[in-house]
Amino acid sequence: MNMQTTTAMPDLAAVKAKQQMAWGSGDYAIIGTTLQIVGEMLCEAVDLRSNQKVLDVAAGNGNATLAAARRFADVTSTDYVASLLERGKERAMAERLAVKFQEADAEDLPFKDASFDTVLSTFGVMFTPHQERAARELLRVAKSGGKIGMANWTPESFIGQLFKTFGQHVPPAAGVKSPALWGNRAHLEMLFAGAAGISATGRHFAFRYKSPMHMLEIFRTFYGPVHKAFAALDAGKQKALEADILALMDRFNTAKDGTLVIQSEYLEVVVTKK
Repeated sequence: MNMQTTTAMPDLAAVKAKQQMAWGSGDYAIIGTTLQIVGEMLCEAVDLRSNQKVLDVAAGNGNATLAAARRFADVTSTDYVASLLERGKERAMAERLAVKFQEADAEDLPFKDASFDTVLSTFGVMFTPHQERAARELLRVAKSGGKIGMANWTPESFIGQLFKTFGQHVPPAAGVKSPALWGNRAHLEMLFAGAAGISATGRHFAFRYKSPMHMLEIFRTFYGPVHKAFAALDAGKQKALEADILALMDRFNTAKDGTLVIQSEYLEVVVTKK
């Protein structure tokens, strides 16, 4: 008698709904604004021009959006969390930058094929539960010869290890691939098979906070995934997670004066569409 076992496919719609709630909790913009330099560098990496139509996918509070608008491009900023788009809109208004904001799912972008010269995403699209679908959408809306620029945390980075630490306390949904795979070149070549070219350059972003505990409190209060991870645990398990995060910070922290400076690696990726 042949016994066959099957692995249940994850309910990606349910996973996405939970992710959307997580990113909508806290106030990611408090942390997101500190990452602005990454968006600026990404616009330089794709050699952005002022006459280009640009789409920022999973834009959060708009770091790449603002960087592109400062270069006088025609920018559309999208995210599936309305409150984050509002933060981006506030920033654009403060700088008197002309930007279009639109709610959109990175896995089902509401734009025609070949609509944009450049597609950007800084630490955004990497968190989609259906990675292959998201990659197809990025390629679909880009024009032939256009560029897709991304900044993705690597598996070995501080943020990659932070999410791994969460997973030891609050297990991720079964069958869902790690977001940090977007920071692996071989995985990117699989996701964007058929592209004209892929370049991936290792960069580091420096998290700078008053102390390890200061960073922990900021992330615990404002960074949705961390906020939700702690909320899912009782007091004793919260203490255990806190201890593990502080130990991780201690391993990465290069400051010797009581403050915190953590260099977190990410891949600066430029995909060129055929």
